[in-house]
Amino acid sequence: MRWDYSPAPESTDHVRLRDRYGLFIGGEFVEADAYAPTINPATEEPLAEIAQASAADVARAVDAARAAAPGWAALSGLERGKYVFRIARLIQERARELAIVETLDGGKPIKESRDIDIPLAAAHFFYYAGWADKLAYGVPVPPARGAVRPRGVVGQVIPWNFPLLMAAWKLAPALATGNTAVLKPADTTPLTALLLAEILQEAELPDGVVNIVPGDGSAGAALVRGAVDKVAFTGSTAVGRDIQAALAGRDVGLTLELGGKSANIVFEDAALEQAVEGIVQGIFFNQGHVCCAGSRLLVQESVAEQVVDRLWARMQSLRVGDPLDKNTDVGAINSAAQLSRIGELVAAGVEEGAGLRQVSCSLPDRGFWFAPALFTEASPAHRVSREEIFGPVLTVTTFRTHAEAVEKANNSPYGLAAGIWTDKGSKAFEVAAQLRSGVVWQNTYNHFDPTAAFGGFKESGFGREGGAAGLRPYVKVEGE
Repeated sequence: MRWDYSPAPESTDHVRLRDRYGLFIGGEFVEADAYAPTINPATEEPLAEIAQASAADVARAVDAARAAAPGWAALSGLERGKYVFRIARLIQERARELAIVETLDGGKPIKESRDIDIPLAAAHFFYYAGWADKLAYGVPVPPARGAVRPRGVVGQVIPWNFPLLMAAWKLAPALATGNTAVLKPADTTPLTALLLAEILQEAELPDGVVNIVPGDGSAGAALVRGAVDKVAFTGSTAVGRDIQAALAGRDVGLTLELGGKSANIVFEDAALEQAVEGIVQGIFFNQGHVCCAGSRLLVQESVAEQVVDRLWARMQSLRVGDPLDKNTDVGAINSAAQLSRIGELVAAGVEEGAGLRQVSCSLPDRGFWFAPALFTEASPAHRVSREEIFGPVLTVTTFRTHAEAVEKANNSPYGLAAGIWTDKGSKAFEVAAQLRSGVVWQNTYNHFDPTAAFGGFKESGFGREGGAAGLRPYVKVEGE
C-alpha cells in the first residue's frame, strides 16, 4: 500500500523580514561597506541582503564587547540569569517565526525547525540562566585555588546546519558565566542570528554584551585572530586545524567541535523495526547535515539482510521536497557548494564499487536536492566510509563479533558520536566503554538535551558544550 499526502505548507504570512540586515555592534544595527544576498536553498530566491563584516568591522565588534565586559561581569549571577532567562522566553514567543525563517534560510524541514531546533535553542538559554548564580557548584574549585572569573571577550564561529541552536549553545553559557561575545554566523544561514539580535534588543541586554558580525570566512578568520580571550568554533576539521595553528602560543582559550563519521551499530538481538527508525533518524535527519550523523551503519552479519531490506523499504516512504511542507522528511541541501561536495563523494563511491542504491523520487526543478542514498557494499577503505559526506548518504558494512564491531567503529580519524542497538543493557555498556566517541546513544540516535555534555575525540575536536561541563571553557580560575 502506498500513502499519498496532500501538501500541508506552513504559512509564511506573519514573517516580516527586512530587505537588508546590517552588523549588530554595540546594541544596534549598523551599516557595512558590503552586502550579499542570503538565498532560500529550496528555490534559489533571495531572502534579504546581509552585511559582510570586514576585518575592521570585526575589530569594532570586539572593542564593543571589550567595553561592555567589566559591567557585565560585575553583575551578580542572579541579574545575569534574569537577562538570559528573558532571552529564552522571547525565543519561545517568536518560535513560529524563527522556525519558518530557519527553514527558509537553511532548507531543513519545518517539522525539525519547529519541534527540535527552536525549542532546544530556548531550552539552552533556560538551562544556563539557571546556572548563572550557581557557578560555584557548576565549576567547583578548591578554596585554595581562588575565585572563578569570566574569560572576558569570547569569539564564537558557528556553522550553517543548526544556526540558531548553535548560537544558543555558545552564547548561553558565555553570558551566564559573565563573558561578552562576538558571534559570527555562517554565510549561508545568517538570518536567525540577526533575528536573535532583535530579541537581545527587546530583552534590553546591555549594549555590546553580544555583537553579531555576519560575513564569509574572512570575517571568521579575523575574529579568531582578533583581541579575544577565548574562541569557540563549530565546523569543519580543516578550519579547526587552521584556528588551532593560528592560536598557538597565545593565551586564548579554545574549544573545537568538528567533523564526524559516526558508527551506528546494530546487533542481532536488537528490536530491528526500532533500529531501522533509528538508522533513518541517524542519517536523514536534517539531510545528513549533522556532525554526529550516524553515517556508517555497522550491522551484525546474521541480521544484515533483514536490516538492509527493511531500511530500503522505509527509505521509499521518505518524503523529499518543499521544506515548508509539514509532511516533508528530507528538505533541501543547504547550498550549491555542499550539493557538489555530496555528488563528488557519491561518484567516488560508485567508482570504487561500493554499490549505490538511491531513492527514486520526484525532485523540484529549482533548488539544491539530493535523494537519500545507501551504499550496501562499502568497505572501510572506500572514501564514502572514511570521509565526512555531510549529506543524506549512508554506508553499510557488516561484522560478526563485538570485537570486530568495536574495531570497525573506532577505525576512523573522528570520534564524535556512536549508536548501539541491542536488547541487552550489559552489552551496550561493554561496547560503549570501548568506543572512542564523545557521545554514545543506546537504542536511539540524534537526541540532544541541554543538560548533557557534547563533544568529541581525535579529529572531532576537544572541549565540551552543554551541561555543567559547558561552563568550564568560559571561566578561568585565578592562578591559571
